[in-house]
Amino acid sequence: MKTFTATPADIDKKWIIIDAEGIVLGRLASIVATRLRGKHKPTFTPHMDMGDNVIVINADKVQLTGKKRTDKNHYWHTGYPGGIKSRSAGQILDGAHPERLVTMAVKRMLPGNRLSRKQMTNLRVYAGAEHPHEAQSPEVLDVKSMNAKNTRSA
Repeated sequence: MKTFTATPADIDKKWIIIDAEGIVLGRLASIVATRLRGKHKPTFTPHMDMGDNVIVINADKVQLTGKKRTDKNHYWHTGYPGGIKSRSAGQILDGAHPERLVTMAVKRMLPGNRLSRKQMTNLRVYAGAEHPHEAQSPEVLDVKSMNAKNTRSA
């Protein structure tokens, strides 16, 4: 039995849409990262971009468990002395760009190499329910029905 290695001709990319309303952030990011890498396919090859194009809508309605909405902080540095800044997860979700929380969660679940940076270009995250990708006729992936723990009521 020979080991199968995918070539660019073997790659079949689909478009998938995920509604993030009421879904726990970490579980959503894990599923999206798996789809972006292509690990859900039997022909997965680690060094090829096998993953699907993923559209996440309603990113502003994603849920966080426990007290993460108030206690989890995201830090960055401006580059100036004493320029450390932070924002809580709740402030990011209530702010102007709530989709960044989902994007960073997915990015941090991928390996830190050139291929994962290329795979991140296949992710589109939108805060609301509207998206401009109707022409690609994306398939709906129902994350809520995969596991009861994927959702959180409030």
